[in-house]
Amino acid sequence: MELDIRIPEGGESVQEALLAEWFVSDGATVGADEALLLLETDKVTLEIPAEAAGVVQILVPAGSTVAVGDVVGKIRVGATEGAQPAAGPPQAQAPEAAAPLAEDPSVFAPAQPRAEDPAAPEPAPAAPQTLQGLGPAVRSLVTGHGLDPAAIRATGPGGRITKGDVLLHLESTRAVAPATRAAPATQAAPATTAGRAEGVTRKALSPIRKRIAERLLQAAHSTAMLTTFNEIDMGEVMSLRERYKDAFLKRYGVKLGITSFFVKAVVEALAEFPQLNAFIDGGDMVQNHHYHVGVAVGAARGLVVPVVRHADHLSFAEIERAIAGFVTRIQDNKLELSDMEGGTFTITNGGVFGSLLSTPILNYPQSGILGLHKVEPRPVVVDGEIVVRSMMYVALSYDHRLVDGREAVQFLARIKALVEDPERLLVEV
Repeated sequence: MELDIRIPEGGESVQEALLAEWFVSDGATVGADEALLLLETDKVTLEIPAEAAGVVQILVPAGSTVAVGDVVGKIRVGATEGAQPAAGPPQAQAPEAAAPLAEDPSVFAPAQPRAEDPAAPEPAPAAPQTLQGLGPAVRSLVTGHGLDPAAIRATGPGGRITKGDVLLHLESTRAVAPATRAAPATQAAPATTAGRAEGVTRKALSPIRKRIAERLLQAAHSTAMLTTFNEIDMGEVMSLRERYKDAFLKRYGVKLGITSFFVKAVVEALAEFPQLNAFIDGGDMVQNHHYHVGVAVGAARGLVVPVVRHADHLSFAEIERAIAGFVTRIQDNKLELSDMEGGTFTITNGGVFGSLLSTPILNYPQSGILGLHKVEPRPVVVDGEIVVRSMMYVALSYDHRLVDGREAVQFLARIKALVEDPERLLVEV
């Protein structure tokens, strides 16, 4: 019995996607619910699991654009591990598949054990143990950079190392040993510069990156965007978090972060300045009477904005749980389109990456976005004296067609007042 591996529906607006990566090789034996491939749409990345245990036959290679409903592979249900060597003949019949498979040491391990090859002593101990469980693309990246998989922090399902994990590991170690990174690049240069300009790499934009580019241009061309700035003394929030962090974590299972304070403050401010919770549709203003706050999250493949729905009805713990759940699903490639739809206002926090000040771009068609930044000690004047306080710059970008400057400034001032005196968020005054 054979089961088709089909591209599932990803929402009404998604008709095609990029088959970014196969986690298994042709002819491999998989278990039920084991991740087979990574699918990248213009909004999310999704891992497609196996519907049943069996042997995989790959019909469409990684890097191909596929449509909803396309059959990209098959699973021979009930086939045992004894069927694994059957992956050999199809390679001979399909020469175009031989190149990527040749980068996978485990494909040739049964016929030509590298441990017995005196000409290749280094790969011998790693191939059977440490590289065996990696997907082809990840394995190629790891071996190409001479990395030890045991030193890479895995965030994928079941402790699996993802491509993003490898790239993050390379980025984090670049400053420690730049010379180590330079050597492989120099060695690879002759092979990769053939047929293109020296020092230039050209590759197609991913669907998510294309969508981000389109939406940013749409916001720039379709709105009269303006930004106002302020600064907030985060001392009270930081003190409150320090006092209750252990009790909060023990009771609710999540950390008390900064974002939940701003989500609460935004909801209160939107109630007072409803224009920032509305948007323009043609010649009409559409006023939202619900508060669905989007929280921008930087993912390996691009920025995504999952939505905390009905934030006005949620407690601090429920907001933190929602955000933590989104981050986990993004890391596991489990975020769904429904998680990102229906937002009425957006919060983005560049401070987690060290940004001191920036101008956020509207998440079209919304009329407001709040940018948070790095909290750092700065000298400020309080009651006529210079003191050191934990300060944060904040930026509000808004659609000037709908929101006047006076309302935008007062909206941001209201958020400042609430965050600087966080007890007011609890009693709603």
